[in-house]
Amino acid sequence: MSDEPGTPDTPAGSTGAAPGGPRPEPLRFFGTSWVEHDQGYGARRAGVAVGSLVAAAFSCLVLRFAYQGIQIADTGTFVTVLIIAMFAICSALAFRNTWDGFGKRHDPARQASLRGLLAIGFVGSLLAYFFRSLTEAPGERLHREEYDTARAEHERRTARRTGNPKKKRRK
Repeated sequence: MSDEPGTPDTPAGSTGAAPGGPRPEPLRFFGTSWVEHDQGYGARRAGVAVGSLVAAAFSCLVLRFAYQGIQIADTGTFVTVLIIAMFAICSALAFRNTWDGFGKRHDPARQASLRGLLAIGFVGSLLAYFFRSLTEAPGERLHREEYDTARAEHERRTARRTGNPKKKRRK
C-alpha cells in the first residue's frame, strides 16, 4: 500500500496499459477483466445475467404483494390503474435510460433529476442489465471505445522521433 489510505501500489487495471499510459476504467462487477476478457469474465457475465434476472423476478413478486395490498385496501379501480401505469411507465423509462447509459455518458444533472423516477422503475434497470449482459459486460462498449481512443492518443503523443533534430540537414 502507498502512504495514502486505500491506494494500492500497483495501478488499477494495469493489464494492457503502457507504463505511464492510460488505464482502463473498472466496470461494476467486472473490474478491468473486460479489457482482455480474462479473470473469469465469462462467469462474471453469466453471474450478472442470472443475478439481474433473479432480482427482477423477485422485484416483480414484491410488486405483486403491493398490488394485492392495494386490492385488499379496496382503494378503487382508478387508484389501482394509476399505480400499475406508474410502475409500467417508470420501468420503461428506467430501462431506456439504463440502456442508453451503456452507450454514452449521462449528464449528471439530468441523472440527479431522474433519480426518483429511476428508483420507481428499478425493474426496468434490472432487465436492461440482464439483456446487455447476454452480449457484453454492461457498459463495455463505451469503456472500450474511450480506452482505445486514450491509448491511441497516448501512443501518438509518446511516439519517439527518429534521429537527432540538431543534425538535420538544412537546405
